[in-house]
Amino acid sequence: MTDTRKLHLSAFLKPVSLHGAAWRYPGSWPDANLNFAHLKALAQQLERACFDVVFTADHLAVLNLPMEALRRSHTVSTFEPLTLLSALAAATDRIGLVGTASTSFEEPFHVARRFASLDHISQGRAGWNIVTTYNPDAALNFGQDDLREHDDRYRQAREFHAVVRGLWDSWADDAFVRDQAEGLFFDPARLHVLDHHGAHFAVRGPLNIARPVQGAPVIFQAGASEAGRQLAAETADVIFGAEATLEGAKRFYSDIQRRLRAVGRAEGALRVMPGAMIIMGETMAEAQAHRARLDGLVDYAQCLPTLSRLLGCDASGFAPDAPLPDVPETNASQSTRTFVLELAAREGLTVRQLAQRLGGYGGLSFVGTPASIADEMELWLAERAADGFNILFPHVPVGVSDVTDRLVPELQRRGLFRTAYEGRTLREHLGLPRPDNAFF
Repeated sequence: MTDTRKLHLSAFLKPVSLHGAAWRYPGSWPDANLNFAHLKALAQQLERACFDVVFTADHLAVLNLPMEALRRSHTVSTFEPLTLLSALAAATDRIGLVGTASTSFEEPFHVARRFASLDHISQGRAGWNIVTTYNPDAALNFGQDDLREHDDRYRQAREFHAVVRGLWDSWADDAFVRDQAEGLFFDPARLHVLDHHGAHFAVRGPLNIARPVQGAPVIFQAGASEAGRQLAAETADVIFGAEATLEGAKRFYSDIQRRLRAVGRAEGALRVMPGAMIIMGETMAEAQAHRARLDGLVDYAQCLPTLSRLLGCDASGFAPDAPLPDVPETNASQSTRTFVLELAAREGLTVRQLAQRLGGYGGLSFVGTPASIADEMELWLAERAADGFNILFPHVPVGVSDVTDRLVPELQRRGLFRTAYEGRTLREHLGLPRPDNAFF
């Protein structure tokens, strides 16, 4: 069914789950987001399974949710990404370490220095997930009243990225001669001062750390908007798609390839890895019961506002345990509304079940046995809908073990996933070249 390509797998590990009820599931670790021993054990387990990446998201404010919903969220207390990843670098040897840093509330010099440091500490396993930050409450933590306009945030991000890449190239790879006899530590001719002056940033440079082991840490991006896709096509090595259907993902994949060609990059230069929650059982019925039990732990009152927002109408008057009634047309997002209506019809969900699904995790999910989930992944790879997946766990630790101990062996048996690391750096894991220095 597939060509010679193999899947790439990233593990979304901070927060340990995006499902709203993950911390409540029987046997789960409710404190995992702030328990380093747990996170270290999970990263080591994922490394034994030969995952490409451990990925850490980030928020620069407590989520802007009503307190009734917020008080039930397990994501309000988590580690700062680079601090966590530096600690995990010392506890692992091969797995990639990707962290999020915002171009709206960081400085390019700080980001360049921190990720270059992580790349050296990990011997070439660092990656930077570029975000522009969408939570308006984050602005209040940095002396601002509100976020910049959406497209302006992406213009700023583009310049931010250019400055960081320029700083990473401050030193030629052979700049540090360390000649003890002559007392010469570096060759001044192999040093470049960036001296950047742009619309958003003025940064002299050079960076006070040697060029990263990988030349540049791997650039990740998750934007699904027009501006986000374009930024990814111009700057990213990996994009986390958000399409929840095979056909939608194929269109997204094709659009990214078109954008790559338009900016002069080769097709396949950017890995497309949609997020996918894996919910497993010995049988399909058991997997579906697993999901229903998990979704059932989401408080209905908490998730009802989400359902109303996605439908574009007040759902509080709907009978909770009846099918979704006819929903009037609105000016809300039509694609989102259609997705919700199709989900309810396809799975025969009641209003309560639909709200709990969307309030738990409403994105792409593979629910089934190891064999059936491997079938779906193989199809997505063959149909050019994905190059791999950013795996989301329904809860930990069992959700991780389901993937590493049951799904990965099935993928390996089919020749779809590595049985051992072939390289040491994250770029090598992902089949990405080491970039040339722009100045030497």
